[in-house]
Amino acid sequence: MTLENQELRKAGLKVTLPRVKIYQLLERAGEGEHFSAEDIYKLLMETGEDVGLATVYRVLTQFEAAGLVCRHHFEGGHSVFELAREDDHDHMVCVKTGKVVEFNNPELNGLLESIADEHGFTITDRTLYLYGHFDKK
Repeated sequence: MTLENQELRKAGLKVTLPRVKIYQLLERAGEGEHFSAEDIYKLLMETGEDVGLATVYRVLTQFEAAGLVCRHHFEGGHSVFELAREDDHDHMVCVKTGKVVEFNNPELNGLLESIADEHGFTITDRTLYLYGHFDKK
């Protein structure tokens, strides 16, 4: 059984060709790469897959409900998706180009935990988006 099939079954989803193809696309994405439903649809069409846009939306919604993907709503854009990961990571979003860079900072993670502890708060999930622009060097 392939890794995709195992992940889908573990999430309680029936293994179907559209689900497997979409999961594989998300799995092959580079670090920091986020896809919209339209991006995924176009990539599937380019490889000759016959999966409709409505199916892509439905599968992504199912994946999100099952905890397989994270949906992000970056300012000025539409929803984009990435596979859910165990690590805490945050995003810098360029308001000029739309470029997204992921980063993980252990000091920031520790600071957020400390702040939560001070208030008797347990963090169960978090999202941090930094908006600005990348200066050319």
